[in-house]
Amino acid sequence: MTNEQKNQIATLRQKGCGYATIAQALGLSKSTVTSHCQRNNLGGMKSSTTTPVAPDKKYCKECGKVLMQLSGRKESKFCSKDCRVKWWNSNQEKVNKKAVYTFTCTFCVKTFTAYGNSNRKYCSHDCYIRDRFEGGETV
Repeated sequence: MTNEQKNQIATLRQKGCGYATIAQALGLSKSTVTSHCQRNNLGGMKSSTTTPVAPDKKYCKECGKVLMQLSGRKESKFCSKDCRVKWWNSNQEKVNKKAVYTFTCTFCVKTFTAYGNSNRKYCSHDCYIRDRFEGGETV
């Protein structure tokens, strides 16, 4: 969690936002927000109103900067391409991968999976080179 996200949690708690609302706005888990609030005396009484107070801003999932939402466009989750790539690389287990394909390598006949490419033939570059240039001798 960045320092900017910690400051935003404190600000949103002062506005009366709940843990789940803050977690959703900042792209963090509810338990992370809850434990941070409890460690820093930002806990509080449960709101007596039944309607939750929604934060007026959205924040980058990686760095915590305020996002500028453009009307008529898909809601932004990251402030830049760099933040998106950094988040993607460090949170592979959180990504809902829909384009995972299973193949059998043409050269070594092993089963493998690949993400995003439905036309793979080889499990590795090494198998491709061996099949293409060494006449197809199996490993």
